[in-house]
Amino acid sequence: MCFWSCFLTCPRCSSRIERRPDKLVLRTRVRAASGSCRCGQSSARVHGRYVRKLCDVTAGGLGVVIELRVRRFRCENTACTAVTFAEQIVGLTTPHSRQTPLLRGVLTRIGLALAGRAGARLASAVGITVGKDTLLRLVRALPEPEVGEVEVLGVDDFAFRKGRHYGTVLIDMATHRPLHLYEGREGEDLTAWLRDHPEVKVICRDRSSGYAEGARIGAPQAEQVADRYHLWANLGQAVEKTVNAHRSRLAEPPSEPADTPDEPQVVQLPTELKIVTRLREQHAAAHELWQQGMSKVGIGRKLGLHQATVRKLVNARSADDVVAKSLRRAHVVDPYVGYLHRRWNDGVRNATQLYREIQGQGYPGGELAVQRHLRQYRTGRGHAPDPGPKPPSVREVTSWIMTHPEHLRDEAAGKLYRLRERDPELDRLTLHVRKFAVMMTARHGDRLEDWITEVERDSLAPLAGFARNLRRDFDAVRNGLSLPHSSGAVEGNINRLKMLKRQMFGRASLDLLRKRVLLAR
Repeated sequence: MCFWSCFLTCPRCSSRIERRPDKLVLRTRVRAASGSCRCGQSSARVHGRYVRKLCDVTAGGLGVVIELRVRRFRCENTACTAVTFAEQIVGLTTPHSRQTPLLRGVLTRIGLALAGRAGARLASAVGITVGKDTLLRLVRALPEPEVGEVEVLGVDDFAFRKGRHYGTVLIDMATHRPLHLYEGREGEDLTAWLRDHPEVKVICRDRSSGYAEGARIGAPQAEQVADRYHLWANLGQAVEKTVNAHRSRLAEPPSEPADTPDEPQVVQLPTELKIVTRLREQHAAAHELWQQGMSKVGIGRKLGLHQATVRKLVNARSADDVVAKSLRRAHVVDPYVGYLHRRWNDGVRNATQLYREIQGQGYPGGELAVQRHLRQYRTGRGHAPDPGPKPPSVREVTSWIMTHPEHLRDEAAGKLYRLRERDPELDRLTLHVRKFAVMMTARHGDRLEDWITEVERDSLAPLAGFARNLRRDFDAVRNGLSLPHSSGAVEGNINRLKMLKRQMFGRASLDLLRKRVLLAR
């Protein structure tokens, strides 16, 4: 008989398959003479019969429904609380379930991989009709895996909502498998978990004081290892602050102009921006009050400035260090300044025409910005000054200093070399960074004390602050620069956790997120 005929009957068990447009229906029954109650008592006394419908995995793209004729027996054990019970088939039925174990396992794996709505869409594409809430219930019903013995533990935090709500994830560094996920990032929770796992020998973590204290109390026998990635990131922040303090010195000195007596001279110099003038006045006023003995809080109250602004003004050695950022601020016209000045010097003074010319070159701004840039040269009808090379940004210089010399392009290496020649402090900063890089990559943690002492004696305040902070967590930092352990596996799991969290936007409660993080592989 053809499989795709309307009915197919088995001659041995009288099971019958009916093909419908959207599914296959298998009608069958149990041939055993008796059933077994949950108390273990076997019974052959039939109380009644009913049809139980079970959904199974698809066949040929069609859904499969098993209509099973089930008997209900009377339990002959007088001590059993159940008067009657329904017979169960091992591997096919479970109490109160409308799905076979095979289909339940498939849906559970879909729920772990894609969660609710996305999982329901995938199941529908393969012929399984299921709701998003059903998938989430299947995931929540899964038991959490056993932790087992852990010798090397990784700890890091993640954000449920950045800046407001955080959680902590624990990773087995040997298998890169998540072990536990809990809300908050306080040391007490880590201490409680570590006391239940005294076998932990190494703890890889960031430089959070809460995790450091929790690890110290909960696992005093374990070595704490500060992550090298976070050490390098913190060093980069200190380098960027130092370079930012030298922003006014980043521009290369202008080259001497050639003797061109017939060339018209510049009649009017560009006027200073209002924000630059205001910053210079505030810097002078703040330093005058500071020299009179007034506190920073008092200066801020008198000048109407925020405390952070007062701190920046007082700590700046000169007004040029404060206004450098505003003077070097990027503008939409900057990439086309050279062309505009050449055309201006050729005698083209129509701003609308110049705007159309640079618009054809890809200029994304408006005509008003071009007019404002050229307005400063109109009074004397003189030549616009040569804009010269644009100074590198703070982040560019920071990246040059933080990059291995062999990996720098020739142009960037040349600019950094000339910058170090002009500024001795940036030269010393580069040397300090490269010494730390060698210490970190070659595992020379024994040199840490000498490096910190050398930096503290220098006049680079942000870098000295970074070095002083290393002393607060000296043992963990030295272990991080000496031992082969790294938190790379932790960071990878954090990225995966963020992906799972965003898949469940609006439904990512802690219990559901924990199941997916621990079980979805």
